[in-house]
Amino acid sequence: MTSTVAINSIGAQAGVISKPRNCDITSYSGLKATSSISFESRSSFLGQNASLRSSISPRIVPKAKSGSHISPEASYKVAVLGAAGGIGQPLGLLIKMSPLVSTLHLYDIANVKGVAADLSHCNTPSQVLDFTGPSELANCLKGVDVVVIPAGVPRKPGMTRDDLFNINASIVKTLIEAVADNCPEAFIHIISNPVNSTVPIAAEVLKQKGVYNPKKLFGVTTLDVVRANTFIAQKKNLKLIDVDVPVVGGHAGITILPLLSKTRPSVIFTNEETEELTKRIQNAGTEVVEAKAGAGSATLSMAYAAARFVESSLRALAGDPDVYECTFVQSELTELPFFASRVKLGKNGVESIISADLEGVTEYEAKALEALKPELKASIEKGIEFVHKQQAAATSS
Repeated sequence: MTSTVAINSIGAQAGVISKPRNCDITSYSGLKATSSISFESRSSFLGQNASLRSSISPRIVPKAKSGSHISPEASYKVAVLGAAGGIGQPLGLLIKMSPLVSTLHLYDIANVKGVAADLSHCNTPSQVLDFTGPSELANCLKGVDVVVIPAGVPRKPGMTRDDLFNINASIVKTLIEAVADNCPEAFIHIISNPVNSTVPIAAEVLKQKGVYNPKKLFGVTTLDVVRANTFIAQKKNLKLIDVDVPVVGGHAGITILPLLSKTRPSVIFTNEETEELTKRIQNAGTEVVEAKAGAGSATLSMAYAAARFVESSLRALAGDPDVYECTFVQSELTELPFFASRVKLGKNGVESIISADLEGVTEYEAKALEALKPELKASIEKGIEFVHKQQAAATSS
């Protein structure tokens, strides 16, 4: 006998589903505060483990207006390219927990079979399949709805995101060529740094292949929003679930611009607090790299943020009309061809870019916005030039 489970995704923690019998309650504590999802479920993500179930503290939020419920048939295929890495493994786990995922494809050049075997033991509905090496990449991508790309080398102490460029640029180019050939209609989430350059690289490759859709190519900047929300909630002693801060610009150093004046709920910041919080949010990646002392970069928080963006994309695909995220996309908000801002997501990708966040900003934010543009412009052009040089070299050889 089936019972109806109403799911709410809540911003403070990744979560699981517990299924009471013969009742309709909110019992999913997930990745972001959103409207309810109702569907029929035959199994519990927690099984019969009462002690584990009791360790979760579900939070109930009001259901959105009629029409926001996702179809019971909503079920999607997600591929993670770079699934055996420091981001890929925890990201795979979080995606495996999503009730909207039917199949999870894990790809890497090595060591992915063990990751898939491990995840396949989790008693959540989605099937896990592994794919190793270039010869299996096409099969990994066929029929996929969302492709997430965390592949590449991580930052190490003393490295900037640009130091990663030469290695990661080639990796992203190769993977996007395969995406273009095998699932050109998929949502494409780029995590590989430097995002300010790898997203333009992806766009150019897709253009060359004749399948570029700017509404479906995303640079994942969600971690900047997650950090801003966390740091501001801590600083101002706010409930984290209530805090939402738009972060615009790019995804490196000064190109990351948290618009503290647009924080919800409305908060007053002193000049000193604005300066301190802005710099901490901009340098948070370095904070983690230095704390790990050569043992890695911000893999866990990045996986969490990426999983939140995957969840938002799946909800949009499934028909939720109220999905908003900040992301680095092709944009006309500024004179730059790509820019991170809040967007509305729908079944076909970006439905609209929210311009209101850039209206009525403070003098500090306006100056910071102008200051970031030259660096962001250079990073975008670097990515575009990389693809053009590769194409020229291939043509001449």
